[in-house]
Amino acid sequence: MPINPDIVGRALEPTAPYLVGREKIREFSRAVFATNPINLDPAAAQAAGYRDVVAPPTFPIVIQQLTLDRLLAEPDAGIDFSRVVHGDQRFSYTRPIVAGDELTGRLTVTGVKTLAGNSMVTAETVVADASGERVVTAISTLVVRAED
Repeated sequence: MPINPDIVGRALEPTAPYLVGREKIREFSRAVFATNPINLDPAAAQAAGYRDVVAPPTFPIVIQQLTLDRLLAEPDAGIDFSRVVHGDQRFSYTRPIVAGDELTGRLTVTGVKTLAGNSMVTAETVVADASGERVVTAISTLVVRAED
């Protein structure tokens, strides 16, 4: 099934709140080899002016993946996950994510195009804090490889 171009502009319901934990940030930091003390040590983060440890710049993928899972489950989208390759990822920050933040993500499909038989689906996820303020916008492009 080809990608349904009518999904462009579709906005999915926001995710349930995700409470960012100190240990999740530490685990993620170790996984991506982030060694800055503000990512691991609350005292270092507080000395730098943050209330707790600071998530590495790619941490929002955790919340965005929750929104992408919803997009992949959309029955009329036509996205065959077995053919998906992550093509591009960008983050645009308003402020850093710190332990204790309660975040939600809301995905909007911003583009669908075909190139060399492959489809590319671009999705923008706005990650907001408990007060509704935007923290980061995560933009992903998924490449759906053409069938053999």
